[in-house]
Amino acid sequence: MELPRLAELYEYWGSDETRVIPIVGDLTQPELGVSKADIHKLKGKIEHFFHLAAIYDLKASAEDQQRANVDGTRNTVRLAEEIDAWHFHLVSSIAAAGLFEGLFREDMFDEAENLDNPYFRTKHDSEGIVRRECKIPWRIFRPAIVVGDSRTGEMDKIDGPYYFFKLIQKMRRMFPSWMPAIGIEGGRINVVPVDFVVAAMDYIAHLENQDGQCFHLTDPTPMRVGDLLNTFARAAHAPEW
Repeated sequence: MELPRLAELYEYWGSDETRVIPIVGDLTQPELGVSKADIHKLKGKIEHFFHLAAIYDLKASAEDQQRANVDGTRNTVRLAEEIDAWHFHLVSSIAAAGLFEGLFREDMFDEAENLDNPYFRTKHDSEGIVRRECKIPWRIFRPAIVVGDSRTGEMDKIDGPYYFFKLIQKMRRMFPSWMPAIGIEGGRINVVPVDFVVAAMDYIAHLENQDGQCFHLTDPTPMRVGDLLNTFARAAHAPEW
C-alpha cells in the first residue's frame, strides 16, 4: 500500500490512526528497512503477521519478480522473526504448483512442475522460504483467481476475468439479450470472491493446531470459461454464448 492512499482508506474503513498505524518499509531492504524505533515498538506485540505484498503481473521482468516475490518474502520473514511475531501467514497462490497436470493437493509442494514462467517460479520459491527458513509458526494460503466482493461486486483492480467485460459490453450494444451467440465451453477456471478469501484467512488463522499447514482458498466446483462468461453476460443483460 502506498502512503498517499492512507487518508482515503481511513475514510473507507471508517477508522483512523488510533487503530490503523502505518509502518513504512521496502520489500527490497533487509527486514523491509523498518526503523529500529518501529521494531522496538512492535517487538512481542504482533500476534498475526500477514504477508500479502507481491508482484503478480505476468508481464513483469524476472528480475523484478525475484526481488519482490522471493527476496521480499525472505526480508519479510526476517522482520517477523525480529519483532517476535507469534504467527506468520503467507498469502501465496495456486500458481505455486506451476503447470502441474492433475490434482495438486494442499499437502503437495515439491511436486510442482513446469516452473519456467517467472511468476510460477517465484511464487513457488517464496513458499519454500517460509517452509524451510521461517523460525516462527507459519501457515500458507493459496487463493485462486481473486475477484470482487460477492455481495457488492466492488473491486480495486482490473485484471484477469475482468478483461472479458469489454467484450460483453460490445455484445450488449450490438445485440439484444435474447439473441444467443456461439461460444466455447473451455476448461475450468477457478475464481473466488475477495470477501470469501478474507473471511477464510481470518477464520483459519485463528484455528488451533494448524501451524505448518497449507490451505487452498478455491471453489470446489469451478465453472468452465463459457459458464463464467454467461454468468457475467446475465448480470450485464447481454447475449449469452
